[in-house]
Amino acid sequence: MTLRLLAVHAHPDDESSKGAATYAYYRDRGAEVTVVSCTGGERGDIQNPALVATAHADRDMGGLRRIEMARAQRVMGIDHRWLGYLDSGLPENGEALQPQSFAMTPLEISGVPLVKVIRELRPHVVITYDENGGYPHPDHIRTHAVTMWALDAAADAAQLPEWGPPWQVSKVYYDRIISPQRFAAVFEALVAAQPEHPLLPALEEMRGWMGDRAEANITTQIPVGDFFDVRDAALRAHSSQVPADSPFFFWPNDIQRAAWPYEDFELAVSRVDTQLPETDLFAGITDEDPR
Repeated sequence: MTLRLLAVHAHPDDESSKGAATYAYYRDRGAEVTVVSCTGGERGDIQNPALVATAHADRDMGGLRRIEMARAQRVMGIDHRWLGYLDSGLPENGEALQPQSFAMTPLEISGVPLVKVIRELRPHVVITYDENGGYPHPDHIRTHAVTMWALDAAADAAQLPEWGPPWQVSKVYYDRIISPQRFAAVFEALVAAQPEHPLLPALEEMRGWMGDRAEANITTQIPVGDFFDVRDAALRAHSSQVPADSPFFFWPNDIQRAAWPYEDFELAVSRVDTQLPETDLFAGITDEDPR
């Protein structure tokens, strides 16, 4: 049986910061892995002061981010789909979202293309964000709502019959990769191993606001340490969004492998029997679901 994984993300680059090592791990084991980007990231700012393609970004940020996504896709060896909606941006307090943006599009419209993808690909496992979006970006919050709406609709034969027979996903996970537990473990290991490491001042600053976050509910840890280099290469493919020396993303991989060689998830929905904690997203899935 070929196992199938679908990950639904808000913007191009989210898939690389939140799951790239897991996707590469499962591709290495023969699973089919597809990432959906709900928006094109058109309203993203240049986050990399050393970006070579600055003129391209200024002229056509959406086009550049498509090029970057294609590079990251090749690095991970995955399939990719665009849902096709406009990036909502991250407005200042009181600033209204654009009416045509993803976060403002009704669910019964924005969810339809994802129903089509689910019924076509028939994934066993879907990964998305929790109801808070992982962090309060309107597109991340909307990604959760759209994904959960589409999962229900895809399983209902009475809804959207034109998009094929119904399909019910066996397991749904929330991303818990950027967690206080992981940050603390890697930070402490880096201090112990390399107390003069140049990243430490920046990480010490991050430690303050990361420490204020509630600990993540982690049910499932995937042992992907061997694929951290793939993750980093996928992240660097998004060069408009990720500086090559970003202290937030790029910690020494040997330290990470020793301290926290996982990417973490929370099992949110399961229609199969499984025992927690898990080390496999497909735990409990034993044969083709005939639905």
